[in-house]
Amino acid sequence: MNSRRSFLRSAAVAAAALPFASRSMAEAEPGLPFKISLAGWSLHLSFFTGKLSHLDFPLIAKRDFGISAVEYVNQFWMGKATDQDYLKGLKQRADDNGVTSVLIMCDREGNLGDPDEAKRKKAVDNHVKWLEAAKFLGCHSIRVNAHSSGTREEQAKLAADGLAQLSNLAKPLGLNVIVENHGGFSSDGQWLSNVIKSVNLPNCGTLPDFGNFKIATGEYDRYQGVDEMMPFAKGVSAKSHDFDPAGNETHTDYTKMLDIVVKKHGYHGYIGVEYEGKLLSEPDGIKATTALLKRAGAALAKK
Repeated sequence: MNSRRSFLRSAAVAAAALPFASRSMAEAEPGLPFKISLAGWSLHLSFFTGKLSHLDFPLIAKRDFGISAVEYVNQFWMGKATDQDYLKGLKQRADDNGVTSVLIMCDREGNLGDPDEAKRKKAVDNHVKWLEAAKFLGCHSIRVNAHSSGTREEQAKLAADGLAQLSNLAKPLGLNVIVENHGGFSSDGQWLSNVIKSVNLPNCGTLPDFGNFKIATGEYDRYQGVDEMMPFAKGVSAKSHDFDPAGNETHTDYTKMLDIVVKKHGYHGYIGVEYEGKLLSEPDGIKATTALLKRAGAALAKK
């Protein structure tokens, strides 16, 4: 860990920090008021089974889907965060194909809101290697979880503490720490937005996901949840599962959601295609989600 601390200190002195991703960080897609990225989770079956090599993700995004920005998922390369050869190979593939590395989604590194102070600190430390990898790849953020235990109020306080620690470590690198609605209280938009307010750091924000709003009492209203998270958003995830014959997602009204994201909150950054359905193949699900985003986005742009 000492070497990583040294890396962070030297990065602050020896290199100018990348600017924090703004709400209009991306030049909009032609005809659209936002840019489209591809979330690695859309290909999770192919990556987990080895059908596709994660190292080729940037190439696959551009070649197979015409998408020039990617969102990595650390679960597909858990042992490679500090592997310089792997990182160089991944970056080279992105550069060779004109693909932007947007963020790294980080899981399985401990709970940033763990009630045990030592475990909470360990979780923070476990994420540092992903900050370093994100910096190397040119990402603007790492996406983390706000998992904890205890009462609603206790979890909010603990999660805010862990997020603040990690965000302060990310600051010298010019990186953001962003939280997705991803289970537990984090799927409660009001709770999560209040946690981010409590952290009160410019590089700590949210990654609103169109889905993932299941809470203990049932389903949190996804439109309300995204609306509550958007003031702090530094990325957006267009989750999809199923489509009707007209190509509309059956669980989320994309037109209504984009009205909230773009029109109401003025977001013009990357919106990630994240297909998680079972009826369509992964490639077909990605294509259906991309087509829907483009269609709904183009209609919004004409309003």
